[in-house]
Amino acid sequence: MHKKLLVGLILLSFIEVAVSVTPQELLKGYEAQSGRASPVRGEQFFNAKHGQEWSCTSCHENPPNHDTKHIITGKVIKPLSPNANPERFSDQAKVEKWFKRNCNDVLGHECTAQEKADVLSWLMSVK
Repeated sequence: MHKKLLVGLILLSFIEVAVSVTPQELLKGYEAQSGRASPVRGEQFFNAKHGQEWSCTSCHENPPNHDTKHIITGKVIKPLSPNANPERFSDQAKVEKWFKRNCNDVLGHECTAQEKADVLSWLMSVK
């Protein structure tokens, strides 16, 4: 009996737990790490190339309030703005996964808390 419980607990530790959040809660967390967010800087960051081939707009377009397609795979990408897609920025694990992946594609490294705060603050303003 104890072995089954132990095995179950070990298996649970490998499962990614979805932590439900709001965009506002995420923004507060990023700002706590970095300082006040700037929607203006966020929009500039979103539109700019950062030494890599792509910018955020390569796949998400501007404004990011409608379905788009991935530049390589052609896969449909739902709107990035949480105002156009309430599911965006509602699962902390997914948010961090996609920030990590997309920042690496656009920047060649992970985004800082300030960059995340700036971009999220701008995305929250996009209708």
